[in-house]
Order: sequence, then C-alpha cells, then structure tokens
Amino acid sequence: MSEEIERIKERKMREMEEEMKARVEGEKGKKGLRGQRQGQGPKIDHTLTLTDNSFVETVRKYPLIVVDCWAPWCGPCKMVAPVLEELAKEYAGRVVFGKLNVDENPRVATEFGIMAIPTLFIFKNGEPVDVIQGALPKQHLEARVKEWL
Repeated sequence: MSEEIERIKERKMREMEEEMKARVEGEKGKKGLRGQRQGQGPKIDHTLTLTDNSFVETVRKYPLIVVDCWAPWCGPCKMVAPVLEELAKEYAGRVVFGKLNVDENPRVATEFGIMAIPTLFIFKNGEPVDVIQGALPKQHLEARVKEWL
C-alpha cells in the first residue's frame, strides 16, 4: 500500500512540476509570476521531482536548491521525505527542495558518486556547496540550509 501511495505522490509531483514549468515558460520575457523578479519564479512550497534529464537545468535555475538523492526501498529516505516537505513549505520563496530517485536516474547518481542514501546536495547558483549523508533531524538539516541563505 505504501508503495502505491509513493507512486501516486511521485506522479502528482511530476504533473505539478510540468504544470509549473509550462506556466513559467509561458511567462518568459515578462515580469515574473506574482510580481517577482524575472528568473526568481514562483514560490515553490513542495519538493520538485528531478530526473537525469531535468537535473542540470533545475539546479541552475534556482539560486538555492537542496536535492535529496533517495530510493523507494530506503528506510532512512522515507524518514527524511516528510521533513523536506515541511522545510519546502517553511522556506518557500527562499530555498527550493528537490528529490532525485537514484534507482530511476542512475546517470546523476553515478556522476556525483553517490554511494549511500539518503544523500542531500545543497546547490548555490548552480554549484554544489554542501553534502549531507544520512537521515538527520529536521533542526540539523535546517541549520545546514540556513548556512547558505
């Protein structure tokens, strides 16, 4: 049952991401959505689903993004997921949070030499600036993210 819920959540996330991307693409050349500066984009209050194909574009697009490299069978990954959703809501407009399933997207996992999951990368202006391995409590993850604001 939980695998089915995860699949539904992942499908919904992909749909929302595609919807958001279509909206942003439709606004190119205009002032950003909701009156924000161009390039900043709308406030994202949920985790984005990243793939091998969208990874580079996504980490370059947002000034500060945390990418969770995870797998559906990973117990600690399941513990981190709701924490990242909470942080995505709390830091909407300042930090974007994304998830990359390493089983479905082996190219990025190989390029970054991911040997343990969960592994979280913090990217600032498209460059990796911090790596976190393992399931840390919310306050520890939040403290690491705040270092880069």
